[in-house]
Amino acid sequence: MSHLDLTADIVELTASLVDVSSVSHHEAVLADSVERALREFEHLDVARIGNNVIARTQLGLAERVVIAGHLDTVPEAGNLPSRLVDDRLYGLGACDMKGGVAVALSLAARSAHATREVTFVFYATEEVEDQYNGLAEVLDERPDLLKADFAILMEPSDAGVEAGCQGSLRVIVRSKGVRAHSARSWVGENAIHYASEILERLIDYTPRTVGIDGLDYREGLSAVRIEGGVAGNVIPDECAVTVNYRYAPDRSPDEAVIHLREVFAGFDLEVGDNAPPALPGLDRPAAKAFVAAVGVTPRPKFGWTDVARFSAIGVPAVNFGPGDPLVAHTVDEYVPIAHLRSTLAVMSAWLGLDQS
Repeated sequence: MSHLDLTADIVELTASLVDVSSVSHHEAVLADSVERALREFEHLDVARIGNNVIARTQLGLAERVVIAGHLDTVPEAGNLPSRLVDDRLYGLGACDMKGGVAVALSLAARSAHATREVTFVFYATEEVEDQYNGLAEVLDERPDLLKADFAILMEPSDAGVEAGCQGSLRVIVRSKGVRAHSARSWVGENAIHYASEILERLIDYTPRTVGIDGLDYREGLSAVRIEGGVAGNVIPDECAVTVNYRYAPDRSPDEAVIHLREVFAGFDLEVGDNAPPALPGLDRPAAKAFVAAVGVTPRPKFGWTDVARFSAIGVPAVNFGPGDPLVAHTVDEYVPIAHLRSTLAVMSAWLGLDQS
């Protein structure tokens, strides 16, 4: 691709990023360009791990913050190249999350006189299975690069602060029966019928609302899939209900599993994916200063993001980025121009940078 100008206007920079296809597992071209652009600035120490690029200031300051964003996108849907229509920039990844990446790159170029040390992380393969996650790759190979007092993930958050995130646990709850011919159903025991008790427990369940750092995290326990049946003339001997538990950051992954074993006592329970939650950490000085700089009331993050990886290593983190998450991954994905400018202005002020 052509030279990436990190000093360009934020809209032009975002469009330049969008116009480089970087579908998950195919980020190398964009990562190369980002690395080349960052190495032009003497105040940054730049490292490359796979298709992940890390740039750090070394200004001798006491407090360090991480600003992170992923380079990859979901597959294309006829939404390239970018196009500017009125007050929106359309294109694949404009919202999730090349607008946020553009803001971070613009900050990196001007961070020589920041009032905080900054580590900028641009990573690959966030939109696919967790085993490929680029941020996890950096943590595995060079965890020292991500040590900090606070982290900001530039995920689309409607240009507001979404603190922490929920944990997400998936389990399969199984009911057992006895297989028989449906013409002689009294000989068998219908596992699908027995699954009604699993569903009744879900219907009767009262999710918690947990207050942390002034934010109310609402939990949810939901059946998301049900499988059972052998044939049209067979009484089934097994039924499986897949349940998703979105839990508040006051519970650990192990505690979440223990809780569901209590909820579904008497049934076989198979534990699947269990992504840990992240505490908001809004009591930390850097977080307080950031929230004050944004000037909006923080919201809890309903859902899971990579802020949880930072929380797991003791770095409190928030989500803050341009774009409405509801339009992420859509054919008409876009980022509002006003969001690009406002998030850049807020981040610049927080880091004590010239906004010209």
